[in-house]
Amino acid sequence: MSEQSTYTPPMVWTWDSQNGGQFANINRPIAGATHDKDLPAGRHPLQLYSLATPNGVKVTVMLEELLALGHEEAEYNAWLINIGQGDQFSSGFVEANPNSKIPALWDRSGEKPVRVFESASILFHLAERFNAFLPESGPERTEVMNWVFWQMGSAPYLGGGFGHFYAYAPEKWEYPINRFAMETKRQLDVLDRELSEKTYIAGEDYSIADIAIWPWYGQLVLGRLYSAAEFLDVESYKNVMRWAKEIDGRPAVKRGRMVNRAFGEKHTQLHERHEAGDFETRTQDKLEPAAE
Repeated sequence: MSEQSTYTPPMVWTWDSQNGGQFANINRPIAGATHDKDLPAGRHPLQLYSLATPNGVKVTVMLEELLALGHEEAEYNAWLINIGQGDQFSSGFVEANPNSKIPALWDRSGEKPVRVFESASILFHLAERFNAFLPESGPERTEVMNWVFWQMGSAPYLGGGFGHFYAYAPEKWEYPINRFAMETKRQLDVLDRELSEKTYIAGEDYSIADIAIWPWYGQLVLGRLYSAAEFLDVESYKNVMRWAKEIDGRPAVKRGRMVNRAFGEKHTQLHERHEAGDFETRTQDKLEPAAE
């Protein structure tokens, strides 16, 4: 499929709220709150406000991994932010993250509450607080940081680029799909070459580099993003597939994927998480029994 361009950019761009495809109702060219609403808060020092997109999954996986290591102070309340309904534009959420993107975290463990936004910042904050999944110093720490920042710089091409034009744009356009499919495959090749020589992306130890990258690229090759696995020939990236399946099997990863999940099969959805027992008692199949 090819298309002819009939669009000539104006001298000054103006916002048309009808443009933007599937997410037109929440896209806007300005920041700030649209309505006043405080965020809820629970009893734990860590208060997470999120949705189980790949960026959200990074943080819930990290928290569940910390709890699995025995860090009891990593207990957390996770509150669902429904971005399709504009929850991220409430005054309370904007206070937590002026950029109105999930995830956002309030850490109330110290004398003054600390807000932490941007998923990588949250991962570093938690890793340093609990001294876990991040080497304290030296080349090993730098290598983990290399890959976390690689993910933060690369994933927008996968999500806002390939994912948007392949799955969400109002029409299918050959040029952007080809452009971002090429870049996504290049990134998968980067990972595949690295993982040919080591168990995890930053070496032989599981780290926040894996926790940052897996929700995007691991779930992509496992067929969970954009229904694009066949289109991108993900099976050809054998080392990435090995790594993705290994991490997918970790119990903490399985739990982390469920938290703040508001889509998919109901037994995989835990809209809010306030204690460990919620995985057994508060999934949507328990709260919304099937109609007879």
